[in-house]
Amino acid sequence: MTVILVRHGRSTANTSGLLAGRTPGVALDEKGLAQAADLTARLGGVFDQIGAVVRSPLQRCAETVAPLVAALGQRSVGPAPEVVDDRLVEVDYGDWSNRPLKDLVDEPLWKVVQRNPSAAVFPGGEGLADVFGRASGAVRALDRVYGGDDGHGLWVVCSHGDVLKSILADALGMHLDSFQRIIVDPASISVVHYAASRPYVHTVNNNGVLSLPARPSAAAAVGGSTGTDSSPSARG
Repeated sequence: MTVILVRHGRSTANTSGLLAGRTPGVALDEKGLAQAADLTARLGGVFDQIGAVVRSPLQRCAETVAPLVAALGQRSVGPAPEVVDDRLVEVDYGDWSNRPLKDLVDEPLWKVVQRNPSAAVFPGGEGLADVFGRASGAVRALDRVYGGDDGHGLWVVCSHGDVLKSILADALGMHLDSFQRIIVDPASISVVHYAASRPYVHTVNNNGVLSLPARPSAAAAVGGSTGTDSSPSARG
């Protein structure tokens, strides 16, 4: 079962340097709308395999997947449902919401967020440890619904930077305190394959066209994607 993680396109808050959080009405800017329009083509190689699109309830995620959902509705194999899941919503930054990032870097909590995020709780909001739990738990649960009974299902999540970094940290077996090492740009694509044994992270922060192997977990075998090939030319 494979999930394609998409961060929403560039928003008006991204360009203005604000920590938007759950502030209503934050939309994609001109570049973000172009990124949303390009998403379908970037997923062209797996387009007919997508079984569902699950997103955060916030406007910028709705706008990001709108062209993809519309295109999926025109497929000969049939449409894919668009599902809104509150567990994938942006971090509740509480009193930090909608404040300029340049002002927040002087707050004592900023260093905690960067160096020890598992201990960070935003004033009037939620803790990053809670985000880690709700986001990674949601994707694992949703994968059991949309991943397909045969284990080859493919589905899409559209969410926010810190939420997606939490999901990737969990899949990588990383402690939350290391999740700031992960980069997830606006409109980037990351891919996790949830196998019976463990998650396999196939792609992180892809800003181009997505290409997936037929069996993502096989790419993690000894010797890489060629590990199961016994021919000498495939070794090394």
